[in-house]
Amino acid sequence: MKYLKYLIILILVLGIAFIAKGMITPSISYETEIVVNKPVQESWAVMSDESNLPKWIRGFKKIEPISGTPNTLGAVSKVYIEEEGTEMIMEETITAFKENEHMAMSFTMDFMNIDYEMFFKDQGGKTVITTKTNTTGNSMIAKSMLSFMSDGMGKQEDENLNNLKNLIEGN
Repeated sequence: MKYLKYLIILILVLGIAFIAKGMITPSISYETEIVVNKPVQESWAVMSDESNLPKWIRGFKKIEPISGTPNTLGAVSKVYIEEEGTEMIMEETITAFKENEHMAMSFTMDFMNIDYEMFFKDQGGKTVITTKTNTTGNSMIAKSMLSFMSDGMGKQEDENLNNLKNLIEGN
């Protein structure tokens, strides 16, 4: 009986710590940068070509326009991603767009919201691509879970951008 009491106390303490971590870190942010040995216009064209998305975004399945013109300010689409056999559907809204320079999108889903930006900058005939991501959980449990997933999400963004770099340079 004594051990059961300690087990219950341990479970309660771990549960409180889990929720507290989500309260302390309700969102995660990370930034990634790569240099591509191609000019900005070519880099932008390869990145924004919808047929290339599965080649550089891990788990990308398809995108379905809902409203607006794709790749323009205010366009809304459904984005389908498969992660470990589970399909996720996100609603993407383009919140900023300046061709060959900057694109920002917000993604919404039940579990979390993501604000994502890509910047393209010329560096002597090469392209510096920088991404900035801010992710917020939509519930206390989601916030707590995300606080433990930040390293994995950052590593996935690094992988995606390296895939994009290889795709652009192989173009």
